[in-house]
Amino acid sequence: MSAPSTMVAQRREPAHGPVVEVTLDRPQALNAICTDMARELTATMVRLAQDETVRAVVLTSSSARAFSVGADLKERAPMDQDELLAHREVSRAAYASVLDLPVPAVAAVAGYALGGGFELALSCDLIVASAGAVFALPEVGVGLVPGGGGTQLLTRRVGWSRAAGMVFTARRVGLEEASHLGVVDEVAPAGEARRAALQRAWSISENSPAAVRYAKAAMRGGADLDLKQGLEREDHYWRQAVAHGDRTEGITAFNEKRPPSWHPGDAPSV
Repeated sequence: MSAPSTMVAQRREPAHGPVVEVTLDRPQALNAICTDMARELTATMVRLAQDETVRAVVLTSSSARAFSVGADLKERAPMDQDELLAHREVSRAAYASVLDLPVPAVAAVAGYALGGGFELALSCDLIVASAGAVFALPEVGVGLVPGGGGTQLLTRRVGWSRAAGMVFTARRVGLEEASHLGVVDEVAPAGEARRAALQRAWSISENSPAAVRYAKAAMRGGADLDLKQGLEREDHYWRQAVAHGDRTEGITAFNEKRPPSWHPGDAPSV
């Protein structure tokens, strides 16, 4: 079922399943991110973040040619500086809405993932890409700085020098090199990125919804702390998991050699 949206579609299959597919649906513009699309994406992700039945989100594209080519430069061209600054807040909210999801998010990249499109993928926890995928942060080539998290998320993902090699040169990187650099987590055959990403999301959804949320909160929140502080954060969420009913069910199911029956609708606030 699709949400009432013109540029961002939402789908669950089965209807009440734990995995939600969110599709960038502006194929005529190769999913260039305009103001309305950014607002729709934010609204969609905020709704999903508040839905306790969601266990994983997959971000896909309706275009076979591109995941997203980034900001809609045709829309931005006539904007003056004040208008650009106002638009900036709308844009930042869109990227933050993906990054702040309490459940794992998987990007399925086919074709171009450029600029803000690449940054949307980087805002996800995992990136699955198929043959023909191309990645780039070309902003310095038009007098800008990556502004959707690219300078920070890419550096955290692949390290300083590898990120610098992409950001400073604005060059395009194909799938093989992207996989070597660590940009891509899973390589799929041509045309199979969506299927592979959904499969990864479904495998995530089989685990304790509470434990997965706690684990993501520990990892995201601890990434920039020193080791001692990070271990304290991990301990905090370990204690939360111990107190949750899924812990008892998971261990009981393991000992009884049966699939666990997790507590639907009992996702923690993290």
